Amino acid sequence: MKPLPRVFIALTIAALAFAYYQARYVAPTEQTMGDVQRIFYYHVPSAWTAFLLFFANFIASIVYLAKRNPAADAIAAATAEVGVVFCTVVLITGPIWARPVWGIWWTWDARLTTTLVLWLIYVSYLVLRRYSVGTQTSVLAAALAIFGFVDVPIVYMTIRWFRTQHPSPVIGGGESSGLDPTMAHALLWNWLAFSMLAIILVTARVRLQKLEQDVEERHAQAALQGAEQ
Repeated sequence: MKPLPRVFIALTIAALAFAYYQARYVAPTEQTMGDVQRIFYYHVPSAWTAFLLFFANFIASIVYLAKRNPAADAIAAATAEVGVVFCTVVLITGPIWARPVWGIWWTWDARLTTTLVLWLIYVSYLVLRRYSVGTQTSVLAAALAIFGFVDVPIVYMTIRWFRTQHPSPVIGGGESSGLDPTMAHALLWNWLAFSMLAIILVTARVRLQKLEQDVEERHAQAALQGAEQ
């Protein structure tokens, strides 16, 4: 995978700065929660970005199992790593937001618990890839990734299926849902900026993963040649 053009990196930095400006200064202050609600503009886009990355990991894992394509395996590893980063942001910003609003850092409701389970699944995926020894590691990791992705739609639907401590959907949640247009713009700008940042991180990690694959292949060939001699 070729490195991204510098103009894309520059645009990403500009998008991040503009998205911060939208969230901090343009979006109105929420009447009930006050300024702490502005965490919303980072909490939600981080979750959406993590979901997209886990979906990419899901597709790449299927392709790898079907074709044993090393490039697909590299993409799967990269998207899982970056997805875990964004999911970690979700789990950090959520309690920071919850403490002043709910009076507690954490509660074991459906949305929070399934999100934690999702994070643990993909951390387990990364641990498997890092520490498992054997030729079937990538196959086992791909199978785990496909299984793990099942939790993504569950996380998304929990606040529609159950009555939870977590707020009800503000987008597509029914007649009483919806965002002020200025708030919606700030939310979407942050999601765009986070998605662009994710592309940069995944591209860099895929290149590194391919280099690691090349090194491992050379070591395997050297060991095979040594055994034949």
